[in-house]
Amino acid sequence: MGRKVDTPGRLVLVYRGCGPPMTIIRKLLLAIMLVCAVQVRVEAAESARGTVVVLGDSLAAGFGVDPSEAFPAILQQKIDALGWSYQVVNAGVSGDTTAGGLRRLAWLLRRKMDVLIVELGGNDGLRGISAGTTRTNLQGIIDRAREKYPQVKIVLAGMQMPPNMGEEYDRAFQRIFPEVAAANHATLIPFLLEGVAGKPELNQPDHIHPTAEGHKIVAENAWSALKPVLEQLNTGKP
Repeated sequence: MGRKVDTPGRLVLVYRGCGPPMTIIRKLLLAIMLVCAVQVRVEAAESARGTVVVLGDSLAAGFGVDPSEAFPAILQQKIDALGWSYQVVNAGVSGDTTAGGLRRLAWLLRRKMDVLIVELGGNDGLRGISAGTTRTNLQGIIDRAREKYPQVKIVLAGMQMPPNMGEEYDRAFQRIFPEVAAANHATLIPFLLEGVAGKPELNQPDHIHPTAEGHKIVAENAWSALKPVLEQLNTGKP
C-alpha cells in the first residue's frame, strides 16, 4: 500500500501489493478454513478416546514428586504402550476427603467418563472421620457417576489406617472398601499402597507419600485392577 498526492489537501491511497486485493482475502479465508478443519479433526479424535478419571487426593496428585512420576501418569504410559485409546484424567487434589470428592464430582461429570477410579478415604481415616460417613460419601460418588453415565466402570482403591488410629477404628475402616465395592459390583484394588506403606525407602520423609519409586509400585497395584476393566471395554463386554 502506497500513497500519492492527487490534488492539494487530498491524499489518495495506492495499492502496491503482489496481486489483486481479493486474491489475498481469498487466501486468508482459505487459511482460516484450514485451521478450523484441523481443529475439528483434533476435537473429534479427542472425543473418540475413552476417558479414565482418577478422583483422588495427594496420592493421585503426586505430592512431592513430579506429576509425570505420579501413578496416574504411569497408568497413562501403560495404556499407551498397549496402543489403547484412553486418556487418564488426573483429578487428584492434595488433602481431599470423600466429602470433597463428592462435591467436586459434578464438575468432573461434565466430561464423559468410561472408568472412574475412586482414590479417596485416606484423609478421612487420618482425620478420624467416622467409617459410616466415609461409606456414605463413597456410595454417593458412585451413585452420582452412574446416574450421569450408567455404563461407567467403577474402580475403588482400598486404603488402610496406621495402628495408632485404634484397632476398632481400623477394622471398621478396612471393611468400607470391599463392602462398598461388592455392593456396587465395582472393581476393588484391595490396598493401593500394598508393598509401599511402611517402607521408608519407598516413602518421603513424612512416611505417608510415596517417592517416585513408590509410585511405580502403586501404579502396578492400580493397573492390576484397571487393565481387566479396559480389556472388557475394548471387547465390548458388559
